[in-house]
Amino acid sequence: MAVITFDRVGVRYPGAERPTLADVSFGLPEGDLCLVIGATGSGKSTLLGAINGLVPHFTGGVLSGQVLVDGRDTAQHRPRDLADVVGHVGQDPLRGFVTDTVEDEIAYGMEQLGIAGVAMRKRVEETLDLMGIADLRRRPLVELSGGQQQRVAIAAVLAAQPRILVLDEPTSALDPTAAQDVLAAITTLVHEVGLTVVLAEHRLERVMQAADSMLWLPGDGRVVHGAPEEVLAGASIAPPLAQLARIAGWPRVPLSVREARRRALAENLMPTAPARSPLAAEPVLLSARGVDVRYGDLVAVAGVDLDLAAGTVTSLLGRNGAGKSSLLWALQGALSCAGAIAVQGRDPRRLSAAEARRLVTLVPQTAADLLYLPTVGAECAQADAESAVEPGTTAGLLRGLGVQVPDDRDPRDTSEGQRLALVLAIQLAARPPVVLLDEPTRGLDYRAKAELRRIIAGLAAAGKAVLISTHDVEFAAAASRRTLLMADGELIADGPTAEVLTSSPAYAPQMAKVFAPLPVLTPDDVARGLA
Repeated sequence: MAVITFDRVGVRYPGAERPTLADVSFGLPEGDLCLVIGATGSGKSTLLGAINGLVPHFTGGVLSGQVLVDGRDTAQHRPRDLADVVGHVGQDPLRGFVTDTVEDEIAYGMEQLGIAGVAMRKRVEETLDLMGIADLRRRPLVELSGGQQQRVAIAAVLAAQPRILVLDEPTSALDPTAAQDVLAAITTLVHEVGLTVVLAEHRLERVMQAADSMLWLPGDGRVVHGAPEEVLAGASIAPPLAQLARIAGWPRVPLSVREARRRALAENLMPTAPARSPLAAEPVLLSARGVDVRYGDLVAVAGVDLDLAAGTVTSLLGRNGAGKSSLLWALQGALSCAGAIAVQGRDPRRLSAAEARRLVTLVPQTAADLLYLPTVGAECAQADAESAVEPGTTAGLLRGLGVQVPDDRDPRDTSEGQRLALVLAIQLAARPPVVLLDEPTRGLDYRAKAELRRIIAGLAAAGKAVLISTHDVEFAAAASRRTLLMADGELIADGPTAEVLTSSPAYAPQMAKVFAPLPVLTPDDVARGLA
């Protein structure tokens, strides 16, 4: 018997040209881990919101058909009426927090459900251990990194022990090891206690091997439901293993590196290793020496030395809390820090915000922090004016990212990926020589990431230096020639991307694992190597 049933469900928002969901029907059994895939803006968040009543009770719009969750009609039950059954974690954890510290946040949901104090304390301890965040229990939530906040948000929902868990991009801010730990914990609950999980994710390479079923939203209101290997074979969404299957002519998509490696070995599918020229010496645009960032007794960045040269793209990897974001903010001049920083001979810390932005610009993790005007069109026009560029420049950059958003749309009513693309376009409009990107692929689908790579390559070709802090190793492998690895505030590795990534099992992209020990990083490398 299905624990979640959609029966001819449709959702249409006021003013929309077409319904977000149209005549959607499927059923999910108890203990199923269902992966929801689709392009940015295709309706994934709407589908998830319909499961716990956020759609239409809080988002508005017209819901037709019937959604049954554990036998309850969500049209007749608001989210609070479903809280004992459904736990929901949205794209932006910080917006959902209601307390100040980690421990209080985990306990809050249980308090609202009237769980006894002794049982509550026991569950708090179990959940802290399950999510690997016991050392954060008394930390203020606002001081945590984005990845740490995401783990706390998941912990707060799991502590209430719902029967159904709905997750909207739960690994988007997590480093590869943390993402694997979180998914392992969730998968254990699926297999051992029958938890039903509905999970939307753009980085399918992280989660598809754990999926029992898949829902693909093509973007026209339909939803395609089936086995993951079958849905992926026909979907427009193509993670690395799906791209490999198409290159090799495999009719079914392997869901894991192990399966793909076995198939490749059985067919003697071994591409030649790509030739990569050494990193060329270019004029240094940004130089940093002895950069040191402290928050009270916490050392976030410890004496980092770094040069960024013209025409280069560099990736910055490291676990959550390693100090990556602090380093970027310091280089941009927005943080008080020790050490010497020079961008084309000028220290951004000693310039006005407008002057510093023309030297070095930063796209932060929480893109919405930089959006304050009522419409997308107003944001683009303001960016054009502040950057002294031709009207329409920012809007053109936004379209170049593959994101189509009406000019009269409120930025707060767009998806996480659309907001991030808008901020990226706004920041790039200033045309600074140094561009810093903090988790730029968070919320972006594969097509948008390909467009982002194209834009970054164009920036490098124009002589700019680009530094990308990311947990997306597939993007780092495809976009950068140089990679830095950071741990405990220090740079512990610096070299060509192919060398740094293939020397680390945690950070190796899927193609490197499938064809090890060959230094193959991307499906494009495989295609060229086989040709």
